Amino acid sequence: MSVHSEIKRVTTESFRKMKFDNEKITMLTAYDFSIAKMVDAGGVDAVLVGDSASNVMAGHETTLPITLDQMIYHAQSVVRGVSRALVIVDLPFGTYQSDPQKALDSAVRIMKESGAHAIKLEGGAEVAESIKRIVNAGIPVIGHLGLTPQSIYQFGTYKVRAKEEAEAQKLISDAKLLEELGCFSVVLEKIPASLAKQVTESISIPTIGIGAGPDCDGQVLVFHDMVGMNKGFSPKFLRRYLDLFDEVAGAVGQYVKDVKSQDFPNQQESY
Repeated sequence: MSVHSEIKRVTTESFRKMKFDNEKITMLTAYDFSIAKMVDAGGVDAVLVGDSASNVMAGHETTLPITLDQMIYHAQSVVRGVSRALVIVDLPFGTYQSDPQKALDSAVRIMKESGAHAIKLEGGAEVAESIKRIVNAGIPVIGHLGLTPQSIYQFGTYKVRAKEEAEAQKLISDAKLLEELGCFSVVLEKIPASLAKQVTESISIPTIGIGAGPDCDGQVLVFHDMVGMNKGFSPKFLRRYLDLFDEVAGAVGQYVKDVKSQDFPNQQESY
């Protein structure tokens, strides 16, 4: 039997089952075909085509500038590279906040044009109508609470969220609301571990943490951070599994040296 015929796709139902079975869910970002292929081959459960592409692929300071068309382009590239993982795509800033119909139209475009399996959006009660409209259309939705990067100018900082009682209570009620609205999972970003544990135990849909401690049902990291392609970014929650920036810069340096010294290409590398 070939490897491909044995591959079992991860689905939104797999997420629920993993929470029920106490099996941790793994998620990483990808924004292009080659990296999506690597991440999928590594056995990750879900690939997030994050609006963090705005930072790591385009060099913007925030996630705000990326457009729906750009997100669809990244999503199409990722879907072509994935054969097992669930592919989730971020709805970018401005495509869902104010108008539930626009939110649905944006989500439909992502699903139809990219072939992805689910969408993710930020916020709780404020975006309830948008979530309802999207879920009712049969599109799986994953929520995102805590530090929501699209609201960075409102927060004014990337510090830990929900340390104060009022914000913590709102986060708990928002998580319950997301479950009621039909979200299949929720990302919890940069909140106290004790609060993340409380939220995880109070809802039946899986929580995916990033800087939210070990008690979430799963974890997500930005691929470029995890493999050390980004030099300047090292928050407390990040574990680096490679130092790719230095490795690649070193390899490029060696290539430059070999070409300049006429060592490359040699006779074996010529026709």
